Amino acid sequence: MDAIAHNRIRLPCHPSALANVVPNALMMEVASAINQLSEQGMQGQHLAYMLKLLAEERGRSQQKRNDIDLVWTGEEVLGTESRDTRVVVKELFSNANKSVLISSYALDTGHKAKTLFQPLAQRMNDKPDLQVRLFVNINRPYGKNSQSDAALLREFSETFRHSIWPGNRMPEVFYDPKSLSKEKAPRACLHAKCVVIDDERLLVTSANFTEAAHQRNIEAGVLLWDITAAKAMRSQFETLVTRKRLCRLPGI
Repeated sequence: MDAIAHNRIRLPCHPSALANVVPNALMMEVASAINQLSEQGMQGQHLAYMLKLLAEERGRSQQKRNDIDLVWTGEEVLGTESRDTRVVVKELFSNANKSVLISSYALDTGHKAKTLFQPLAQRMNDKPDLQVRLFVNINRPYGKNSQSDAALLREFSETFRHSIWPGNRMPEVFYDPKSLSKEKAPRACLHAKCVVIDDERLLVTSANFTEAAHQRNIEAGVLLWDITAAKAMRSQFETLVTRKRLCRLPGI
């Protein structure tokens, strides 16, 4: 660009004049395009400015591509550039500074669950101001229509405290009351699977928070380094909490 603007490359230009500024494979094509624009009356400084704008746009486009990662669980496919779900989630938890939002349809229990959440529990100990909110589906098991919602929530709360969460400091846990409905018509489930970190990074994935989903199943997701998308996702959940469509789990 500077070479054209300062007449170090004269118009019309020969492909060899571009040897130090463009790859060899593109010299003929670029020289032809520059000469065509020159023949149409474009001056050197105008060409340089246009090329500068194109270079900046190419840089922004490349940055956007760099900000999106494919996240994958399952057999690795030769030639793909995916990242492992388990590794990505551990990295996200270990680097959270302000807030973590997790949504999952299913959770493991026992050692498998505690292993998945251990990096986050440790980060909560290291960062006392870290806010963690977990949104999870709490369903009504088949054959338990006689059991009250309160009893089912107490049961899940005890399970979460003793068989899921590995730390002393608890996250805020939320659920969808419709998932406990005794009638089929209004029943629904919280099926979203995502992680939002510090309103900057957003993982949207098919993987639940289970050992199988993070290590053995075939699961696909995308990790976005995008403040707008991350804030929008968190806002969706927070709005449902404000409107009492999603409720805080008692006992946590």
